[in-house]
Amino acid sequence: MAKRRAWSILGNSQRLDGGAMFGNAPRALWRQWIEPDELNRIPLACRALLVEDGNRRILFETGIGAFFPPQLRDRFGVQEERHVLLDNLQRAGFSDADIDCVVLSHLHFDHAGGLLSAYHPQEPMRLLFDNATFVVSWDAWQRARYPHARDRKSFIPELPALLEQSGRLEVVKSHRSNALGGDYKLWSSEGHTPGLMLTEIPGNDGPVVYAADLIPGRAWVHLPITMGYDRYPERLIDEKNDLLTRLHEQCGRLFFTHDPEVALCRVARDERGHFYAADTQRELVAAPL
Repeated sequence: MAKRRAWSILGNSQRLDGGAMFGNAPRALWRQWIEPDELNRIPLACRALLVEDGNRRILFETGIGAFFPPQLRDRFGVQEERHVLLDNLQRAGFSDADIDCVVLSHLHFDHAGGLLSAYHPQEPMRLLFDNATFVVSWDAWQRARYPHARDRKSFIPELPALLEQSGRLEVVKSHRSNALGGDYKLWSSEGHTPGLMLTEIPGNDGPVVYAADLIPGRAWVHLPITMGYDRYPERLIDEKNDLLTRLHEQCGRLFFTHDPEVALCRVARDERGHFYAADTQRELVAAPL
């Protein structure tokens, strides 16, 4: 098995309505996990995973970025004006030009906005990561090109054309990607959005799954907990149960994009059979997988 190292790379952070993030769970329950502010918003990370695999560098998602103009940045609770992902890539010793492949679970702006340059009133939107292949599932790609009225505002209208014009877009229709190679398995989920693509990364200590919005943080490991943004909550719960069961059997781990405090955990079960996050890690810095 190839030697792999991983970094958790924080991008721009958000504050979003806690009720929207916890769906039909009551505030009295979810505030035990995450305390809201005076506007009922909770803190959320937009965390990417960087994997160095031999001489390749693979970035899983790019967070929300800094492409929004000030009014929209405020509306969507983006906390920083600068492009935090680029800053933190640099702190880890890399730049966006060093990335060979960017894997996108889906194209909602809080997962793909970091592909774009920071907002400047006199400059057009520009695609970063000039040397990377961009990997996205067919269904997620179609959803971004032809969104439903329910989630149209979750997409960046200019992004599909920029990705196509790059000449470096791979739209995947199976469980494998040419850019990633056969060691990486791709799993599809429909509960949050069509074609949500979860990547399973092989590891010496059990597989790691980039959980994206199927399981955005520790609180959502609890099976009944879903988001108000989810398209089909009951289907999502079934998909979550299948993933957690499989990872528990394989001593697998979850990587969280939105958890404000934890990047990685191992999937565990208590005496009642309920799943929970164990062996949590706040940050990965050149960590062997």
